[in-house]
Amino acid sequence: MTAEPARSAARMRASDADREAVVEQLREAAAEGRIDMDELDERLHLALTAKTYGELAPITDDLGGTAVRGTGEPLVLRGGIHGVQRKGSWQVPPRVLVHGGIGGALLDFSGAECRLREVEVEVEGQMGGVRIVVPDGWGVDTDALEPALGGLKSKVTGERTPGAPLLRITGSCGVGGVRIRRPGLRERRKQR
Repeated sequence: MTAEPARSAARMRASDADREAVVEQLREAAAEGRIDMDELDERLHLALTAKTYGELAPITDDLGGTAVRGTGEPLVLRGGIHGVQRKGSWQVPPRVLVHGGIGGALLDFSGAECRLREVEVEVEGQMGGVRIVVPDGWGVDTDALEPALGGLKSKVTGERTPGAPLLRITGSCGVGGVRIRRPGLRERRKQR
């Protein structure tokens, strides 16, 4: 009975983002000397022509890490009237949906455990807005985020550390806007 879900997940179609995550992992492995240039070319061809998760997974199995996005349920946070927070110790799923509502939403990754190369965060700022705290070294891509009335304010600077997760933030900032920053002094003290 457990073999059927695994088999069906392997048959699911891979997205461009999934193929891109595998390509990134292969490039990092080549830069670290774990695979040579001929093997990199061969694996890149396989990754770029893969159609399913089942075809992508074996390409990086011997390299460690998780490049292919999981197929679990997304985490959904709804701010509603009183607001919502996700912080402290929690496991990051491959997809997070955040609705600011009227009270706003805080999504704090500073204490989270993330074994994924890439996480899709879809935001709807609405009236209350969405605040996102991103650990040092993590990458953030906001190119597909619609600024709307509230706009985007990001204080995230610096290069992404090799092997660190990349947050792809999509959706709309709404009226309340989206604010992205690194952990402050208070969050850093709690991590110790």
